[in-house]
Amino acid sequence: MSFRAGGDERTTSEIRTFLSAPDPIIITKANLRSMVHRPVYMDYVGIKRFDRDGVMVGETRFVGLFTSAAYNRNPGQIPLLRTKVDRIMERAGFGPRSHDGKALLNILETYPRDELFQISDDQLLEFSLAILRLQERPRARLFLRADQYRRFVSALVFLPRERYDTNLRLRVEAILEEAYGGTVVAHYTLVGDSVLARLHLIVRVPASGPEPDPDELDARVVEAARSWGDILHEALVERWGEEQGNLLAHRYVDAFSVGYRETFNPDIALSDIEKMETLSETNSIALNFYRTIDDPDHVVRFKIYHREGLVPLSDCLPMLESMGLKVMEEHPFSVVNQATGVSISLHDYHMVDPARGELDLGALKPKFEAAFRKVWDGETENDGFNRLVLHAGLGWREIVVLRAFSKYLRQIGVPYSQPYMEDTLATHPEIARQLIRLFRARFDPDQGEGRTTREDSAAAAITEALDQVTSLDEDKIIRRYLNLLRSTLRTNYFQTCGPDGTGEVEGFKSHVSFKFDSSLIDEMPLPRPHVEVFVYSPRVEAIHLRGGKVARGGIRWSDRREDFRTEVLGLMKAQMVKNVVIVPVGAKGGFVAKRLFSSAVITDPMSEVVECYKTFMRGLLDITDNLVGGGAVPPARGVRHDDDDPYLVVAADKGTATFSDIANGVAAEYNFWLGDAFASGGSAGYDHKQMGITARGAWDSVKRHFREMGTDVHQTPFTAIGIGDMSGDVFGNGMLMSDKTRLLAAFDHRNIFIDPDPDPAPSYAERKRMYELPRSSWADYNPDLISKGGAVFDRKAKSIELTPEIKKLLSVNESRLAPHELARAVLRAKADLLWIGGIGTY
Repeated sequence: MSFRAGGDERTTSEIRTFLSAPDPIIITKANLRSMVHRPVYMDYVGIKRFDRDGVMVGETRFVGLFTSAAYNRNPGQIPLLRTKVDRIMERAGFGPRSHDGKALLNILETYPRDELFQISDDQLLEFSLAILRLQERPRARLFLRADQYRRFVSALVFLPRERYDTNLRLRVEAILEEAYGGTVVAHYTLVGDSVLARLHLIVRVPASGPEPDPDELDARVVEAARSWGDILHEALVERWGEEQGNLLAHRYVDAFSVGYRETFNPDIALSDIEKMETLSETNSIALNFYRTIDDPDHVVRFKIYHREGLVPLSDCLPMLESMGLKVMEEHPFSVVNQATGVSISLHDYHMVDPARGELDLGALKPKFEAAFRKVWDGETENDGFNRLVLHAGLGWREIVVLRAFSKYLRQIGVPYSQPYMEDTLATHPEIARQLIRLFRARFDPDQGEGRTTREDSAAAAITEALDQVTSLDEDKIIRRYLNLLRSTLRTNYFQTCGPDGTGEVEGFKSHVSFKFDSSLIDEMPLPRPHVEVFVYSPRVEAIHLRGGKVARGGIRWSDRREDFRTEVLGLMKAQMVKNVVIVPVGAKGGFVAKRLFSSAVITDPMSEVVECYKTFMRGLLDITDNLVGGGAVPPARGVRHDDDDPYLVVAADKGTATFSDIANGVAAEYNFWLGDAFASGGSAGYDHKQMGITARGAWDSVKRHFREMGTDVHQTPFTAIGIGDMSGDVFGNGMLMSDKTRLLAAFDHRNIFIDPDPDPAPSYAERKRMYELPRSSWADYNPDLISKGGAVFDRKAKSIELTPEIKKLLSVNESRLAPHELARAVLRAKADLLWIGGIGTY
């Protein structure tokens, strides 16, 4: 193909520039792809033609592809390239045998061959010297060259070899395509022994495309080439300073997995590191309730940082869903501190509000994190009341009030389940807020004048809101809450830790106590006590019922979690009768150690019971007046809605026979005016079980009854049936009063013991062993000492098969009986003595 000077062919300004330039030859890329051999843009070689006078008269053009020899031969064997390399070496001024000279020659010989053909001497000198300097201080660098016709841009990119991968190449390509408005049509990579990898990109650019600033493009490529760890390191130093930042970088730059790096940018890692740095042996968990910028208002995310291994999803899912969220995804990661080797598990949860409500993250974040931490630590319960954090904006301690009231309402026989009460308050969050407003108006010691006005206003708002409640049951539940709040006389809710309530240890108490005027509570089971105190914590629930201002009665460890108040109420009624001839009227208390009913592993159950008992005693004393100098001193940070009430005494009962010293120790913490008279017995009194006072008195009656029948119970064997077990005070001591006792059968709430034909001596010895065995039960009885046909049966069994000996003893024909039927048959069996030692309210 030829071109004649002065012809009528249209030429571009770039062609006209080439034609007017002194260079006789041009090598560049054509704008046509090859249809054979390889699908690349073809090479274009243009050679000027001159007449005898040196005037250019035309151009000869060659369009095609260089052969492989042009690419594979050393430039020194290609005349055009040999002379170009020689010119660059001469202009650089390095000796051919010098280190820099050899390095520069290697750069030129390995330079992309197409580029070596096309680039000008000036650009080649500039670029090759810059590349030489990169060998000394490796870093990312971009070299740009546009072809003479401005149809292509050649980008030579040097990148740290260990960071080069396809993703980085694609990021660089995207930067160039965006900057030029063009398309990368070819890429070539060279990864050799050098610390730098070389990427050669050809960008096809539009005729009127933008002309970006090369320095700005270079900066963008350098930024893209920075590793995730480099960016994190720099951010750590910027946030914490040089010394601390480098220390943290040593710990965390290489601590994150590939999965984490692909999911989160270094800025997110920076905030995660802040959280992880708060972890320690005493603080194994950190939390972050957050939302990304792209998340809608009903979507939230939650991170758990845990120092002690991965957290099972089955542990976290119930907690999060109890707080009213639906967990859509979980992404677990492991972060290994490079300095200590400690592995931290990071769990990222993606959650939505099923109601698609707008969640105000700024207001809810601290409350949600605090509530979840308390659930995690076991300091508040995991149930549906926790939905009120998000639905009503309540704090976890405010929710404790509503939860405790629901527990009490269940104890007095409200016919609605706790989940139904949870749903009711979650459905009416404004009413839940008003209930707490009423509670604060009534009891917050920091609210001064106008307490009654604020209380009436909150109660009126609740009553007005009830007009919008369409469900009759929900209306009744809310009205029971309102009634109970206005029947509450005292609470320790606002007291801080420390027995004097002044905050010797920072924080609020782990339990809450409420004193109720029983006469004001709607639909209260009869008989109504004078007042009662309900103590609640995640660990224990307890009730103390008093028949009058001066009342006395024992404290029972109950196993009736669902209705322990019913048990205690029956005991209080009996105590009222027993105390009729003395000054104190009847009182009774009971508590349940809730963790003993859960799946939690309790290594020392009795220690758990003792701690629950102490909490109960503290809960009572928290809201009891003290007597100092003859005058009543009310509890610190408490608002009273009753008169002075300093009289409080307790006594031993089932399960607490040895607890008097413990109770008096708690009283000493509070400097309670009764001192060791607070709880009868103990080291300053007597041990019910050890001294067996009740059993001894009852045994005198036994001896008299048998004497009237002509029998000496200490000389003549006799048969007995009993209610109780050998660990009990009355039953245990009674069954050891005579070694002539032939105990045929006995039962308590756990087991049924049957010995159809007992031998008095060995059975007496076995009962004595069990009496001395701490926390024994009939299950501890040596089966080898039970006569033929007898056994110990579990009262939880579906049914019990009866042996011929048991059928004969009990005079029954059935071959199988349910446990309660067998207990009834035991009571009807023929025997000389029925010893009722552990009956309770049987």
